Amino acid sequence: MHEMALMGDILQLVERDAKARNIKQINKIELVVGELSNALPDALEMAFETFRARELAMLTRQSQLVIRKEEARAKCTVCGYEYHPEVRLSICPECGLPSGKLTAGETFKVKLYEGN
Repeated sequence: MHEMALMGDILQLVERDAKARNIKQINKIELVVGELSNALPDALEMAFETFRARELAMLTRQSQLVIRKEEARAKCTVCGYEYHPEVRLSICPECGLPSGKLTAGETFKVKLYEGN
């Protein structure tokens, strides 16, 4: 489960920034996870719960993780049709050509964190 490592990296980044801002504990972390980002939201939640239970990385038992899921979107570079792809490399459902370019759905980022 690479989500444990991903969550560890996220918490390191947040903790480093929080320390620079004299924040002592993290109350909330909000992530944006794209449908095609290769990160599983449920596994990220489980990893966060593990870190939170141990109160690591400035987390307390009350710390929250919020995951905003980003739907995958693509636009055909030939006909301009916009659609929801199931996979990264997809065939345009309008013109049938393999010319879809992802416009959303690959994001994996920390949108914000809150602490005190």
